[in-house]
Amino acid sequence: MDMSSDFDRLLFFEHARRTAEATYAKNPLDADNLTRWGGVLLELSQFQNGSDSKLMVQDAIEKLEEALIVDPKKHDALWCLGNAYTSSAFLIPELDEAKVFFDKAALFFEQAYELEPENDLYKKSLEVASKAPELHVEIHKHGLGQQAMASGPSASTSTKQSAKKSKSSDLKYDILGWVILAVGIVAWVGFAKSNMPPPPPPR
Repeated sequence: MDMSSDFDRLLFFEHARRTAEATYAKNPLDADNLTRWGGVLLELSQFQNGSDSKLMVQDAIEKLEEALIVDPKKHDALWCLGNAYTSSAFLIPELDEAKVFFDKAALFFEQAYELEPENDLYKKSLEVASKAPELHVEIHKHGLGQQAMASGPSASTSTKQSAKKSKSSDLKYDILGWVILAVGIVAWVGFAKSNMPPPPPPR
């Protein structure tokens, strides 16, 4: 069941990407379309591996930056760009290099929040951005830690430590999941708005 929902999401976002490309061909200065396109590329990057994912995130960043050239005060593009830089940072194993991307993300989240201070999602993204480097360390340590467990401390010690780490990791993964879900919702809403039928003519 989970695989079919992933497949459905993939089809949905791939269709949205093609729609955005076609719209761009007709009007390359449509900031809403560029923002949707960037959000869709971020979603599709989750279905890619390694370097393909990095390339797709970079493509999303380019689309979002292009949207901001057209409309520098487009708060949803700023917010999506923050998510794109956050995604880039998590794809980089070295924390010092990733921190540059986290700092850029925080800057874009802050700009979006300044333009739309009543937007709770922007506020939450800004708050979570400060915790992103810690989450980065945890994720990359967890990925590499599985190999080291065989030569690690005794089973009882490692069980106690992993139980403590598991609780904090679960919260961090939940927050990251909400951020990714929010990007998907923004892309979906934008896509739905772009495909609405025109209103009936006035009588």
